[in-house]
Formats: sequence, C-alpha cells, structure tokens
Amino acid sequence: MQSEQWKLFLAPYNQAVEELKVKLRGIRSQYELEHSNSPIEFVTGRVKPIASILDKSKRKGIPIENLEDDMQDIAGIRMMCQFVDDIKVVVNMLKNRNDLEIVEERDYITSKKDSGYRSYHVVARYPVQTVAGEKKLLVEIQIRTLSMNFWATIEHSINYKYSGNIPEDIKVRLKRAAEAAYSLDEEMSQIRGEVQEAQAIFSRKTDNDRT
Repeated sequence: MQSEQWKLFLAPYNQAVEELKVKLRGIRSQYELEHSNSPIEFVTGRVKPIASILDKSKRKGIPIENLEDDMQDIAGIRMMCQFVDDIKVVVNMLKNRNDLEIVEERDYITSKKDSGYRSYHVVARYPVQTVAGEKKLLVEIQIRTLSMNFWATIEHSINYKYSGNIPEDIKVRLKRAAEAAYSLDEEMSQIRGEVQEAQAIFSRKTDNDRT
C-alpha cells in the first residue's frame, strides 16, 4: 500500500479509537458526578503504527488484503483499574454495551503468559460511520491494573530492545517483577475500603478548596 492508501485504510481506525476514548472516559466522569468509586482509573488508545502492522502481518502470515478481518489489534484501547476486582466489572460493562459486539475474550489474569504478563483482552466489533456508510472494525480492548500496566510497559520496551530475544537472566527478573506486581495488587485489594475512603476524603477536600 502507498502512503495515501494507508491513510485511507487507517482513518476509520483512528475514528474508532477517538470515539471509544471519549465514551469510556465518560463512564468515569459519570461515577465522579455520582460521588461513586469508578472501576475505571483512566483510558488510553492508539492505532498501530504502519511498521508494526507490516511486521506483525509478516510474522503471522496475514496478507495485506486480509488485515481488516485477521488483525485484531490495529485499533487498541487500554483501560486501567485500581483493583483486580474492578477488571470483571469493566468487562461486564463492555459486554452490556449495545455499541460493541464482543467476538473474543482472553483472560491472561487467571492464566498468565509464560513471561509473567497479566491483562484481560476483549476483542470487539465497533461500528464507525463513514461517508461510504457504516464500517464495523475490530478493536482490541485491554483491561488491567496500574501495576500490570507498569510491568507490561517495561517488558514491551525490553522486548523491543532485544528484538524479542530477551536474555534468560532478564526474563527471570521480569517474571519475578511480575509476581511482585501481582502481590501488590492482592495487598491493595485487601485494603480496598481504606484506600477508597481515603481517596473520597481527599477528593472532597480538593473540591472544597476550589470553592
């Protein structure tokens, strides 16, 4: 594909990501207006860079003409939660939306990857309105805790540095770090009530300071 063709191909994906970021961030705002604890801490999104699309299509043997049907993560959304239990709440919330059609789920929290990676992946079809009519695109939504996200970000950088061939001693340390991150999540879950009460007090104080 030429540069202009890529722009046309990726434009609906950019639209999907921007729309979903606004919609999903809106859920957090609704919780805040109701003075309730939001299961969503923050939401980010991105469209896969062309170089990454080409690299993955080569590794997975996906022909360029089949990208739309066979590559699930061209459009990607990440939803961060404070607590592990919030992940289930968010997944159920996504399943109940009428603007998403869930086509696949991958639970890497119950069944972590060998690397230590933990996250919950949901693949959905999302309708985008274009000048040519409605287009349903695959979007991958990753739901994870803040500590899982920190680990995954570091692991991704190291994996990129070593072109996927991470030295064994680094792999061992990464696995150890992944377990430490999950232990942190478990500890925080034990004191969830205290954490949320403290955050509510701080939030009220901030609101009062503004008035």
